[in-house]
This record gives sequence, C-alpha cells and structure tokens, in this order.
Amino acid sequence: MQWEGDERKAAAMTLQEGDPAPDFTLPRDGGGEISLGALRGRKIVLYAYPKDNTPACTEEAIAFNRLRQEFAACGTEIIGVSPDSTKKHVNFKRKYELDFPLMADEAQALANAYGIWVEKSMYGRSYMGVERSTFLIDADGRLARIWRKVKVAGHAEEVLAAAQAL
Repeated sequence: MQWEGDERKAAAMTLQEGDPAPDFTLPRDGGGEISLGALRGRKIVLYAYPKDNTPACTEEAIAFNRLRQEFAACGTEIIGVSPDSTKKHVNFKRKYELDFPLMADEAQALANAYGIWVEKSMYGRSYMGVERSTFLIDADGRLARIWRKVKVAGHAEEVLAAAQAL
C-alpha cells in the first residue's frame, strides 16, 4: 500500500488497537533488514524511542533487555526503533549489552506510518521528533495494544503482562 503525504499522516494518526500494523522494512544494527511481513506468526513488541544513549532511552532499553527471557517465554520478540543510524545502534547495544535488534528509521518512514513523528518542544523551542511509544503486534500482524507518550518506569513490565495475556 502506497500513501502520499497527508494520506499517510491521516492514516497514522487514526491507528487503533485491532488495526493491521503498518508494514515496514528497515535496516538493523549489525547489517541486514527487518520487515514486519517476515515476522508474521510471531508476537512483536515494537518500541520506538527518540535517541540512543540518552537517560530515559537507555533506561527503557535496559528494562526491555532485562525482561527479554520472559518475553521469549511467551513467544514475543522485542524490536527497538529510533531515527539513529545503524552504527549508533551497534555502539549503543555493545555499551549496554542489549540482546535484541534495533532498527534505524533515519528517514522517519516508520515513525510517520505509526503516527509517532510529532512536534515536540524543549526549553521553549519546537522541533520534530519521535514520541516514545510501544506497539504490541499480535501473530496476525494486528495492533493488540498501543502505548503512546510512554513513561519509562514500569513500562516494560506492563508490556510484558500484556504480551503474556495475548
């Protein structure tokens, strides 16, 4: 499905639980690509974060990594995505011993499709960036749960409980 500008934005902003998850194919740390279509039949935690090596993003990655065995036990794969490059992801993974893939969304294709490339402000300055969000995608490729404007504390545990119940 090809969308143009405003159509893509309108569709992304109306994503709801139960909708088909927008497909993606993005480069990943260490080479290669990840595509949602290739993961059909598995549950996926797709968590989007603004930037590698920042306090909240690091805390969130470590929390998901700490629970990766529990996610695996309930048949759920964890995938992180940010606008950072694959090279930055490799360094981030190595530094914190993360054991799940990180995708590079440098052109914000996934962020736009999922409606998480938003206007933000800091210190009175507006800019575009990723809204910290998590999507639990079921084995049929549908959005089972959506968390937007995520607060990191306790979030990975909440997502795990939802994945275990799915």
